[in-house]
Amino acid sequence: MQKLLLVTNPKAASGHGQKFVPEIVQRFASRAIQSEIFCSDYAGHIESYIGKCDLSPYSAVIAIGGDGTLHEVLNGLYQQDKTRRIPLGLIPAGTGNAFARELGLFAGQWQQAVDVICAGKIRCVDSARYRYPGHQRYFINIINMGFGVDAGRTAKKLKFLGNSSYTLGTLWQTLFLRSWPLTITLDGKRMEQSTVLASVSNSRYTGTSFLIAPDAQVDDGLLDVLILTDISRLRILRLFPSIYKGEHIHYPEVTITRAKHILIETEELKELTPDGEFNGCTPVEIDCLKQDVEFLWPN
Repeated sequence: MQKLLLVTNPKAASGHGQKFVPEIVQRFASRAIQSEIFCSDYAGHIESYIGKCDLSPYSAVIAIGGDGTLHEVLNGLYQQDKTRRIPLGLIPAGTGNAFARELGLFAGQWQQAVDVICAGKIRCVDSARYRYPGHQRYFINIINMGFGVDAGRTAKKLKFLGNSSYTLGTLWQTLFLRSWPLTITLDGKRMEQSTVLASVSNSRYTGTSFLIAPDAQVDDGLLDVLILTDISRLRILRLFPSIYKGEHIHYPEVTITRAKHILIETEELKELTPDGEFNGCTPVEIDCLKQDVEFLWPN
């Protein structure tokens, strides 16, 4: 590592992670690694900057923030020609830090994250391309629709509570639970179901603490598709605590299937939340891009 581009979102975790940036820069400097900081001013700023930036002076681009910051950096990199992309690193400092769990990191563990980056080990991990009418974008963690989107919208209003906002958002939306018809095609196999929630995961966690896809692997070339079928409010309240340990998969209302190519169609438009961000709607076509992203990873 010679020079890093550090990308930070001052609004991540209500600005909590921003106060560590000078110390992060100093820790890199103590390892003889130069760094340059880009600080976003508005939603989408990171993505547009990375997409147009000359990345050739940098050894890697480092997202300082949560899943939303990582999502913007990823989509910015995909605007670059593949030959010009550089490795990606993460220092978790957001409200949601789900992908950081794959690296064994939690919010606030910036020293450990810096050490991982300095070690310079690269792991090629999967990402996913999703296409909805008129648009093509990417995610690295998860994409949700239905109940998960509703819970995420409530959680966004409660961001000042930190990671517990996801738990409270989920519990609140249980009051408004309803099912909807879904047509899903997995690697050519078409199914129709009445559904409460549908998610497509590349990694295991969502909202930092929910072990939504316990057997997902980030480099196997497959996405884990979870469907939660018709379920009562009382039943979902019983199921809810089991998600923290990944034991929800044993409920008969839950199915998980792996696939490379997924097509999801709904009678009414369903909003999408890729990596916790509100962006897109059904119908949506999703493809796993096997080991398409170079990521700085722990030994």
